[in-house]
Amino acid sequence: MTTTPYIQFFDGAEAPNHELLGGKCASLVALTQAGMPVPPGFAITTASYDAFIAAAGIEHDIHTLLADLDADDVVEVDRVSAQLRFEIESRPVPADVRADFVAAYHALQARFGEPVPVAVRSSATAEDLPDASFAGQQDTYLWLNGIEDVTEHIRRCWASLFTSRAITYRLKNNIPNEGLSMAVAVQKMVNARAAGVAITMDPTTGDRSKIVIEASYGLGELVVSGLVTPDNVTVDKIMLMVVKRVIGSKHAELVPDPANAGLVELEVSAARRAVLSISESEITAIATIAKKAEKHFRCPQDIEWALDRDLPDGANLLLLQSRPETVHSSGSTADAAPAAAVTGQFGIESITRSLLIQAGKA
Repeated sequence: MTTTPYIQFFDGAEAPNHELLGGKCASLVALTQAGMPVPPGFAITTASYDAFIAAAGIEHDIHTLLADLDADDVVEVDRVSAQLRFEIESRPVPADVRADFVAAYHALQARFGEPVPVAVRSSATAEDLPDASFAGQQDTYLWLNGIEDVTEHIRRCWASLFTSRAITYRLKNNIPNEGLSMAVAVQKMVNARAAGVAITMDPTTGDRSKIVIEASYGLGELVVSGLVTPDNVTVDKIMLMVVKRVIGSKHAELVPDPANAGLVELEVSAARRAVLSISESEITAIATIAKKAEKHFRCPQDIEWALDRDLPDGANLLLLQSRPETVHSSGSTADAAPAAAVTGQFGIESITRSLLIQAGKA
């Protein structure tokens, strides 16, 4: 499909306009075009969000409500957040904007033999800031089926630019709202057997000769939300040899629920908890691709990865994101103590838990 101002496919032939992509989508496009394994998808550009905001007449409310807002006034921040999110989620999307992302969704689905679920992932422009860590500030929605479900959640991603936590984060870090915008990634959902994150330095010490991998069964979101303690593996970056491994409790996993066309959280058996969730060869593969991302982007990287159970071994490792490491690179090392405390610094965004089981469309 031809790229439009509102749509950019990750593997599009046209030169990508990174200014319209936000941090996450720019990363996915760059990884794809560098030949790294990324689930196929497309970006709904910031031009789509901007056109929607202009057509809906919301821009004045955004600036008025956010002006002089006190980050410590939790009640008022919550009130402003609720009002702005309601306005965004309730206003119609311009017909030409909607037509472009409906066409892109069908073009993506046409690549597969049957309909496939997708993830819809927020990609804010402020994610590009080198000294800010936006993990968890905006929303991602998983295992969505059908165009109506997808278009509804694109607008929810737009609205998540104004969650209370995102508003407060920007206020406390002096990030202006002027020029702020939101792109959205729509990509084939990975049926993850195991997933996690890797950072191309030791986040507890800043040692750039190490790669630290966190891994757990199923999708990686339970790791980042802090609901499971993942396996933690430290690898020598040069030799690609494991120098330390800690088996996490991994008591739960998030897996597909075909009967309800969504996801379900299941208990992990004691036998599976007692062993690493990834093999030695998979550890090497994850470390290798993390090094490749670091070389490509020329700075320490914080990557999100998954092993797709539907793909053959050796071809099942997929990259879901790569972003610059921000803790040590920005000099913010004071809180980089126990490894477990650093989990939330790694790069997977939070999800809305009420949407984990899609049967009720919660």
